[in-house]
Amino acid sequence: MRLAFLTHEPFHPPSGGGSAEAPYLMEEFVRRGHEVHLFGPDFPERDTVASRFGITVHPFTRWAMGRYTPARNLKYLLYPGALVQLAEHVLSRYRQQDPSWSYDLIFAQHTISAVAAGRLRRRWQKPIVLNFLDYLTGFMETWPVWVMPRPVVRALTRFELTLPRRFSADGVLTVSTPLAERFRATGIPAERVQPIQYGFDAQQFRPARTRPSADAPVILMHGSFDEHHLGRIARETVCRVAAVRPEAVFRFVGRETPALQRFSRDVRARQPGIRLEHTGFIPYAEVARQVQQATVGLVPYEESNGTHCAFVAKAVEYLGCGIPVASTPLENLQRYFGRELAVRFSPTFDGAGLAAVVLAWLETPDTDRQRWGVAASERVARELDWSVVTRRAVDFSEAVQTGRIGVRPTVPVSS
Repeated sequence: MRLAFLTHEPFHPPSGGGSAEAPYLMEEFVRRGHEVHLFGPDFPERDTVASRFGITVHPFTRWAMGRYTPARNLKYLLYPGALVQLAEHVLSRYRQQDPSWSYDLIFAQHTISAVAAGRLRRRWQKPIVLNFLDYLTGFMETWPVWVMPRPVVRALTRFELTLPRRFSADGVLTVSTPLAERFRATGIPAERVQPIQYGFDAQQFRPARTRPSADAPVILMHGSFDEHHLGRIARETVCRVAAVRPEAVFRFVGRETPALQRFSRDVRARQPGIRLEHTGFIPYAEVARQVQQATVGLVPYEESNGTHCAFVAKAVEYLGCGIPVASTPLENLQRYFGRELAVRFSPTFDGAGLAAVVLAWLETPDTDRQRWGVAASERVARELDWSVVTRRAVDFSEAVQTGRIGVRPTVPVSS
C-alpha cells in the first residue's frame, strides 16, 4: 500500500519519548514492501536519511517544530491545519502527472497529527489509523493552574479523547490498555482499538558488562523534563533520599529545561549539599550508557490521566538495562509490571512513599538487584523490543487498509 505517515516531531534524529518509535515503524512498513511518504517537520540530512530508510519525505518548513522550540504550544495548535495544506499540495502535484494517484492509508503519529489525519480522511475518503503514544492533554492536569487553567484542561482532554469518534477513525493504536479502554468508552467499536504498548531498542538498552561502584549510588531519571515530570513528588523524594543517603548522586539525563532548573534550585535550597548532576542533552542512541551506570531508575510522576495511561518509556528502558525501578502507582505500569520483581511502586502518590521505595532498593543486596534486573531485561526484550511492538502496529494497519477491521462509514467530503 501507499502510506501517508503524519507526525509533528522531527523524524531524525529521535529525541526520545514518542519520537523514538517512528524510525522503527518506518523500517517495518518498508520491510513489508509498503511505499511510505513522511509528512513532518524538516530535519538535518533529510535526503540521506530518506535514502537510508527507503522513504519519501515531504518536509514541513513553514516554521520550526520540536519539543524545545519557542512558542511550542501555539505552534502545536496551528500545525494540523498547516500539515493538511502541505499534504493537499503534495497530492495535487502528484495528480498533475497521474490523475489516479492516491494514498491507500493515512497513519498519524501522536495526537497533534491525528487532527490533521481526521481532516484529510474527510477530504480524501481514505482510511486512517491514529497512533496515540500517550494521552497528551492528560499530562496537563498536573501543570500549575497559572500555566494551564483547569477548565481549559478539561476541555482539551475531552477533545482529545473524542478525536477517534469525531473523525470516524478506522483504527486506533494505543500505548496502553487503560488508554484503549478510555477510547472504547466514548463509543468507538472495540475491534477498532488495539493496544500495542511502547517499545525500546533491546540492542541498545541492555545490562552493562560491569556494574557501577556501590560507594556512591546513582538515582537516575531521563527524559524531556517538562512540567509534569518534576513536580512535588519528585522534589520531596529526592530531598528525603538525600537526607538519609547523602552520598547518593541524583543524575538527570536530558536537556536542561526551565522546569529542571527550577526543580534543582528548589531542591538545593531545601537540601544543601545534595549531589545533583545534569548531563544536558544526549543523543537518544547514547542514553543507554547513562542508564547502565545507574543504581535505581526513578519514575516520580504525579497522578493524572496522562500518567495513568502512559507506558512510561523510561521505565521500560531502565528494565532493559537491568536497573530496578522506583515508581509512583501509575495504572498502566502497575497492570503490566505488577508482578515484576525489578519494579516497586509507592503505595500512594507522595514523596515520602516513593523515597521509601528508593531507599529500600539501595538497601537491597546487589546480587538480588542484579538477578531480578537481568530477568526483567530478558522479559522486556522478549515482549517489548521495537520489532515486536511495530509488528503489532503494522499488522493492525494492514488489516484496517484491507477492510478486515471494522466497516468504514461514509463521511461527507468537506471543502
